[in-house]
Amino acid sequence: MALFVIASCQLMVVLDITIVNIALPHIQSSLDFSTTSLSWVVNAYTLTFGGLLLLGGRAGDILGRRRVFVFGVLLFVLASLLGGFAQNSGQLLGARALQGVGGAIASPTSLALISTTFREGPERNRAFGVFAAVSAGGGAIGLLAGGMLVEWLNWRWVLFVNVPIGLLIVLATPRYIRESERHPGRFDIAGALTSTAGMVLLVYGFIRAAQEGWRDALTLASFAGAVVVLAAFVLIERRSRQPITPLHMFADRNRAGTYGIMLCLAAAIFGMFFFLTLFVQNVLGFSPLAAGLAFLPVSAVIAVGAGLASRFLPVYGPKPFMVVGAILAAAGLAWLTLTDVHSTYAGSVLGPMLVFSLGMGMEFVSLTLMALSNVSTPETGAASGLLNATQQVGGSLGLSILVTMFGTASTNEADKQIPDFLRQATPSERLRFEQTGQVPKPWSDEILTAGVSAAFIMAAIFTVVAALIALVVIQVRPSDLERLKGGPGPGPM
Repeated sequence: MALFVIASCQLMVVLDITIVNIALPHIQSSLDFSTTSLSWVVNAYTLTFGGLLLLGGRAGDILGRRRVFVFGVLLFVLASLLGGFAQNSGQLLGARALQGVGGAIASPTSLALISTTFREGPERNRAFGVFAAVSAGGGAIGLLAGGMLVEWLNWRWVLFVNVPIGLLIVLATPRYIRESERHPGRFDIAGALTSTAGMVLLVYGFIRAAQEGWRDALTLASFAGAVVVLAAFVLIERRSRQPITPLHMFADRNRAGTYGIMLCLAAAIFGMFFFLTLFVQNVLGFSPLAAGLAFLPVSAVIAVGAGLASRFLPVYGPKPFMVVGAILAAAGLAWLTLTDVHSTYAGSVLGPMLVFSLGMGMEFVSLTLMALSNVSTPETGAASGLLNATQQVGGSLGLSILVTMFGTASTNEADKQIPDFLRQATPSERLRFEQTGQVPKPWSDEILTAGVSAAFIMAAIFTVVAALIALVVIQVRPSDLERLKGGPGPGPM
């Protein structure tokens, strides 16, 4: 029951990233979002979530993890309720940002609670397997849930649905989860602010580049500001007695490699969900519910991959699963680059999606175990927050890079398709094009497919880099295998 409560919280937080994607067209028409500002419905959540995860993990170490876990879930519930009742774009964006704060408090604390609730060895391996499967597969479940809620009710229920789930988690937590020991310390507010501000500037720079080009003054200013603020963050962490990000964690090559792999893979999985959602709805013509059902196999195969990894980790160690998982993910994404306007779901989407998902299931459980291995109890929350932060920041940053690739390729393809469209267009179609700048099908499908294929090429490169890091950097020692089997292993660093 403790694992069920913890996993339910993680599922609620993770699926919220994608559950809103399906509802974006309805949100746009309901609250009068512009096309460019609509992306901030997603970014407002992911940026505050990713930027404050480090502070959330540290809060659990200092104040008690169960107490902080309950507070984070309650804040998430309140923000979801406010977002569901939003009457304009500003209110919704504010609620989404507040949701991110609640998620940033609850998510790293839930991962740390696994370390303190389950004994090291097979029991904890299985718990991490469930947690990793939920973390990786929650996005697909979110797409399905979003499709059902939008089609059967309305877009506001993609936010309202969190309220009863969150309240049940809050009621069950005191009964099934014991409070952790509190460790004295202070909050590194300066570190939290600079890390969040730096990542916001960096992601905004990539989003701006996709819209206005790389020579745009605001694009260049965003990148310059990100470099300055992130450099200040590193200096603050080096001088702080109790930093929000203990930099000595990066001295362990396995942990540093794990964070690098997570950055790359998060970018790939965020991109896969985002661009395949566009493709199946806009090119294949799937309804929101059909699109959600199309992604349902992803969760099942991720669970299979996570189960295989958690079962055989004590025998082979995490490195083989990290390498093979990244190679499978790269193969699936490379396969997806072959999609075109004549592709079908069964013939061109389902197969590569399943290959990708199997690799991701192997990866996430291995990465979770490696990131929290050999960490002292007072720093478990910080280590959990750092792993979650690399996942969310990698996803936001990677998606912005992929969107830039998508925009460039789409623009190049549009230069080829528009003249052909104008030669065949009727006067009314020409007038509509002059007013909106949009071309109708089948030309629009060609433009979107070219952009999606380019994004998948970049995503495949990310996963190849992850495979190389796993192959070259990760080292599994005999003591690591002993600890995975339930033996004592060496003491924490």
